Amino acid sequence: MLEGKPSGTAYRVALRRAAHQVFDQPVVFTDPLALQILGAHRKDSRAAQDLRAPSRPTSVSLRAFLVARSQFAEETLAAAVQQPSITQYVLLGAGLDTFAYRNPHTGLRVFEVDHPDTQAWKLHLLTRSGIAIPADTVHVAVDFHHDSLADQLVSAGFDPAAPTVFAWLGVVPYLTDEAFTATMRYLSRCAAGSVLIMDYGLPRHALPTEDEQRAFDSLAERVALAGEPFQLFFMPGELHARMNGMGWQTIEDLDRDAINERYFSNRADNLRCLSNGGHLFAARLTSQQA
Repeated sequence: MLEGKPSGTAYRVALRRAAHQVFDQPVVFTDPLALQILGAHRKDSRAAQDLRAPSRPTSVSLRAFLVARSQFAEETLAAAVQQPSITQYVLLGAGLDTFAYRNPHTGLRVFEVDHPDTQAWKLHLLTRSGIAIPADTVHVAVDFHHDSLADQLVSAGFDPAAPTVFAWLGVVPYLTDEAFTATMRYLSRCAAGSVLIMDYGLPRHALPTEDEQRAFDSLAERVALAGEPFQLFFMPGELHARMNGMGWQTIEDLDRDAINERYFSNRADNLRCLSNGGHLFAARLTSQQA
């Protein structure tokens, strides 16, 4: 992201979640605050002007992946909190996610972690849109160039000794390998029984068609121009082995076909994932690392 400015990617992702509420039927991921946080319910707002659902196949496919990602995360969280020991949910790179403001899980404390610029912008949007911040929601500003995630979370009241669900959505492809490893090293020292939800992308060379590679290049160019270039990709076997070596056991890894089967089967419209590049991943920490 550009220094001194909130994440443009977070805005575009939020627009697509909001567009899903308006233009896609039936809705896969229900978010009653998606329009409100952007101000898109006001016709004179910038977001209302930006709100659209392009019919280009690559645009529809991207929207499908983003709404499936949010639904996957909240389904995985709902399953995890059936264990009464899990009382913390940490969103790493929270962006304009609205879960904390419609949290249905009694006793679940939500920590939203993001860059100070993006977080200040979100707090402004929450105030402007009249969305109340629940008492069990904590905002944790972390500049990863200068701050320690561990220190900032603990200072905000996070208990690393308690099993936790971590959501790391739309972040991993933008990280360096060193940043990914450092964050995973910290998460792996948290309590056994913790759950991690994230998405990741396959490297360009693994995409099976020229059309997918061209779509990859187009998206990569757009995010780079926004100051948030793609940097990190994994092959599934490589990621699973790496995670297992840090004490994480894979729960699910959904590829394109699995995502479409779960979320987009038997639809009358063309909302579905076309690219083989995006995966949805969840794992459980079975052994706390030293």
